[in-house]
Amino acid sequence: MAARTKTAKDRPSYRCTECGWTTVKWLGRCPECQAWGTVEEYGAPAVRTTAAGRVSTAALPIGQVDGRQATARSTGVDELDRVLGGGLVPGAVVLLAGEPGVGKSTLLLDVAAKAASDEHRTLYVTGEESASQVRMRADRIKALHDHLYLAAETDLSAVLGHLDAVKPSLLILDSVQTVASPEIDGAPGGMAQVREVAGALIRASKERGMSTLLVGHVTKDGAIAGPRLLEHLVDVVLSFEGDRHARLRLVRGVKNRYGATDEVGCFELHDEGITGLADPSGLFLTRRDEPVPGTCLTVTLEGRRPLVAEVQALTVDSQIPSPRRTTSGLETSRVSMMLAVLEQRGRISALGKRDIYSATVGGVKLSEPAADLAIALALASAASDTPLPKNLVAIGEVGLAGEVRRVTGVQRRLAEAHRLGFTQALVPCDPGKIPPGMRVTEVADVGEALRVLPRGRQGGSGGASRRERAQAPREEEARR
Repeated sequence: MAARTKTAKDRPSYRCTECGWTTVKWLGRCPECQAWGTVEEYGAPAVRTTAAGRVSTAALPIGQVDGRQATARSTGVDELDRVLGGGLVPGAVVLLAGEPGVGKSTLLLDVAAKAASDEHRTLYVTGEESASQVRMRADRIKALHDHLYLAAETDLSAVLGHLDAVKPSLLILDSVQTVASPEIDGAPGGMAQVREVAGALIRASKERGMSTLLVGHVTKDGAIAGPRLLEHLVDVVLSFEGDRHARLRLVRGVKNRYGATDEVGCFELHDEGITGLADPSGLFLTRRDEPVPGTCLTVTLEGRRPLVAEVQALTVDSQIPSPRRTTSGLETSRVSMMLAVLEQRGRISALGKRDIYSATVGGVKLSEPAADLAIALALASAASDTPLPKNLVAIGEVGLAGEVRRVTGVQRRLAEAHRLGFTQALVPCDPGKIPPGMRVTEVADVGEALRVLPRGRQGGSGGASRRERAQAPREEEARR
């Protein structure tokens, strides 16, 4: 049957209601009579509707639908199960995105080996590396299993052929941007190719009841590469974050149809592979016998998980007209705001003409406002060269007026600090239930918070440093 050509009768036309001028496309202004908003469509083809067809399965009352088919199966990695909401659901498609070198392939190869069993086969398809390279990594991280199958393919039809041959319960594709379909024009990684590959794998996952893990690339801005439709098609979107110079890695849920989206999994990347951290707070702390000036502890919330982190600050005399402001793990804008609040509300005048360096321990990034009070106290402690009391944590958001505002999850933060052995805390007013044995001080503004420093050391230029006080007896002895 010959293809039906679109005639002029089928194409819509547009006509000016004022002068009757016609055209084949819409215009906001009629070029004949110069009238605005008078061009309207007429003669449009009739709207065709789709006829009712045969249904695949009959509709059932929702109470009669078998929910056991959506029972999650553990991946063998507890921290990943936490983010997924218990594990992988049969037929679910998960997209894991992260920067190059962050450890995506290492994590998924470990998951592939731990999820494989006699009843559940795992197929790992790599499009970026050869099979021998993946085998070398598997030897290094001890991710070998008899029911873990490995294939190096970049053709979509070949990947579907491997599914028919292996019949896996879990498919891992690394990565979706490297696989292409010969029936679609365009290079691998293009919008059309990514849409076709993802659509074919999603259909195969739903039909077979097979869980699928797709690795996705990210752009230079950190967003998932490819069409936005890819994120809408999959069931779960995970973001793999971490500084390549630090050991900590975070898996954060962005979208999850089977669980919460505010969960975070913590991992430690090392030479032997990657391991989950059930209690990662130790990475963010520096244990000392005596407190050091310029350090303050806070409790941040990563998703719903409280983590105790350490903020460090250092102030030195500047040798240039414009003092340096260097931050690592902290937002520069918030540190600058805390400096302004301390100078204006806390009456600390020594910060404006000094070089200031601020950082966090362990590579953790503190972006929530709850760390404001800890940043302010660390800066004030560094300016006065006076340490804060031992076993003290500070929690609270600081406003431009110097007030300390309430933050979410104060009780969870205090419970985590108490569990790790901290006995003192500075919090905003009305913190709620306080853990037994913990001394909590409610502060309304920065001025009250600065009183934890020894008296007479909160403001001004900081007075004589500890080094100067130590040199004084030696100079007196030399004069004798």
